Amino acid sequence: METQAIKPDPKANALLMGKGSSRRAITDKMTQVGVTIGGTMVFVALLLIFFYLLYVVKPIFDGAEVKPLVSVELSDDASPALMVGSDEQNELIYRVSNTGQVDFYKAKTGQLLEREQLILPNGTQVSSSAVSAPSEQRFALGLDNGQLLLAGISFGVTYPENERLITPDIRFPAGTQALTIDENGSALHHLTFGYSSEVMSFAYQDDAKVWRLARQEGEENMMTEEVEWISSTGVIQEAPSNVQQALMTPDQRQLILRSSDKLFIYDIRDVEDIQLMQVLALDLANTQVKSVSLLAGASSLLVSYDSGVVLQYFQVNGERGRQYQEIRGFDKLGDVASIASEFYRKSFVTVSDKGELSLLYTTSQRKLFSENFDLKNPGKIGFSPRSNALVVEAGNKLHLFNVENEHPEVSWSAMWSKVWYEGYPEPKYVWQSTSGSDDFEAKLSLMPLAFGTMKAALYAMLFATPLAIAGAVYTAYFMSPKVRSIVKPTIEIMEALPTVILGFLAGLWLAPLIEDNLPGILVLLILLPVSILSSAFAWYHLPGKWKQRLPDTYQELMLIPVILFIGWFSFTISPAIEILLFDGDSRMFITNELGITFDQRNALVVGIAMGFAVIPTIFSIAEDAVFSVPRHLSNGSLALGATNWQTLTRVVLLTASPGIFSAVMMGLGRAVGETMIVLMATGNTAIMEWSVFEGMRTLAANIAVEMPESAIGSSHYRVLFLAAFVLFIFTFFFNTIAEVVRQRLRERYSSL
Repeated sequence: METQAIKPDPKANALLMGKGSSRRAITDKMTQVGVTIGGTMVFVALLLIFFYLLYVVKPIFDGAEVKPLVSVELSDDASPALMVGSDEQNELIYRVSNTGQVDFYKAKTGQLLEREQLILPNGTQVSSSAVSAPSEQRFALGLDNGQLLLAGISFGVTYPENERLITPDIRFPAGTQALTIDENGSALHHLTFGYSSEVMSFAYQDDAKVWRLARQEGEENMMTEEVEWISSTGVIQEAPSNVQQALMTPDQRQLILRSSDKLFIYDIRDVEDIQLMQVLALDLANTQVKSVSLLAGASSLLVSYDSGVVLQYFQVNGERGRQYQEIRGFDKLGDVASIASEFYRKSFVTVSDKGELSLLYTTSQRKLFSENFDLKNPGKIGFSPRSNALVVEAGNKLHLFNVENEHPEVSWSAMWSKVWYEGYPEPKYVWQSTSGSDDFEAKLSLMPLAFGTMKAALYAMLFATPLAIAGAVYTAYFMSPKVRSIVKPTIEIMEALPTVILGFLAGLWLAPLIEDNLPGILVLLILLPVSILSSAFAWYHLPGKWKQRLPDTYQELMLIPVILFIGWFSFTISPAIEILLFDGDSRMFITNELGITFDQRNALVVGIAMGFAVIPTIFSIAEDAVFSVPRHLSNGSLALGATNWQTLTRVVLLTASPGIFSAVMMGLGRAVGETMIVLMATGNTAIMEWSVFEGMRTLAANIAVEMPESAIGSSHYRVLFLAAFVLFIFTFFFNTIAEVVRQRLRERYSSL
């Protein structure tokens, strides 16, 4: 049977080749478009994250806005004001005169809603008056017969027919009857007071120019459950004769008397033993003191001068105990005619004699707002309870201003520079966002968090980088292919281990283990490299016939028994070394003898745990870089007579240096952004200490801990977003440096 050869058809082959090439062209084009779109989307996503973070963060750096809303005309015969303010909703304005007349006005229309006059005992007149802390909205009238009326402003809120109705009222916390303060019936001059539900204190000057302190303490009768007030009186010795102002702190512990440019500060906790704590000189060159007032929380004094300067003082612990001293100042405020502080925050407002209104914040030292509203003859100033409105008496009018001042406590200097907070002995970097006290001031310095991030990353890289790079070089260049096929995937699969597991083990197992075996850890750090080098030296000098009996494939695994033995030996002799050198307690030796703070969950624990998380990243990239070095380069070097070590250090590592550097920078980026390990393996204390035995708080861990509890839109919330933005910038910075250096190294050694 004959077979006939089939001849190929040239036209058919050309047609098939044309279809194949066009298909490949379409595939290549689609791949190019897909890669371009994917890369563009990644870039767009990064930009969206960047701008969204900026969008959330931007409001904290905005200044305040103050806008006039309404002016209320006062009668021409109105007595001087003692106190002005508004309710929480800013629907009602009140004015209290120094004679006890209280007027309530509607904010929208300026209409007089209600007028009340405190009823004085027959035949008495007001000899002095005083107000308490702004948040209490309480005032007192001292009478010329030694008695006193204590009253306060309150607002009741009801909702008849689903409409809000605010009803003003005058409350009498000590009863409607006048309290007898001076038993001799002397008039009360320069009155100041403090009040709580358990104790009331009143300081005044009598007709004989003697300063006295009257205190009434309440005790509950066990039978009738009624509060009985027990009175006590003391004389304030060494008091100045010419007093312009008298202030008492709300805790009723200090009395402050201003005489000219000096402050006399007394400890009044014990009525029978009143002590002069300090005489503070307030004099400034070519200027005079206008007034002294208490800042919110009553821990600071604001002293205003006719030169437009306002200084803040608070107590600092020193050789003589806690003494007031000047902390910071504000200038260019004009001749300050009136000053007032907010109810709870450290903001205050000043009005100059020329009508310039300025809003400032002490701790951040920011001038938030300043504008001239032509407020003639300014008098009393009062904030609303929510600090979103301001009432100013000027030009025989009550002026209501709307205030937008959401984030006064945040400034660039407050976050990145040392700040002197109330109660602290010196300026410090402090992160303390919350507290159980109403007088607490948030401390939002990002420096401890940035420092903690760098500290954690540094110790992790110190642990991970040598091990990962050395292991990668040995695995790629010296290890047998059979063992490499097992070791490389094993280390890479470690990257899939959840970091929460590593953090859990580090916090609950590794930290106590290190604390109990500190001498063993120290011995291990010394013996481990020595034993490895000794093993290598012994192997090098081993007779050749012995080496031939051992399989070349598994030479690397012979170090495992040595490492395990050294680890067991170090921990076994740890108790003996601790007893011999540290009297049985190495932690106490570190704390007491060396003066180093020791935390169980410290940087050493974090470095080891985070190092294990970073090692797979560095190892994998570095091993691929070394293994990818062309074989003709190493073979050529060996053919020219170079040893394996010379070839490695002078050819292979130089060629692989771009990849090795990228591996290190990728590992650093991973360490900077790590959250769960740092969260669980350290005490999360926001301190700035390089000690390996102390903890830290990182940006990522801080965000994870505090973001769920922060109020949306608050300063705390936006500063946490700023921390995320800083973390974003850190990683972007490191990745950019890595890419630049990698490109330069590639260009430099591409000719090899």
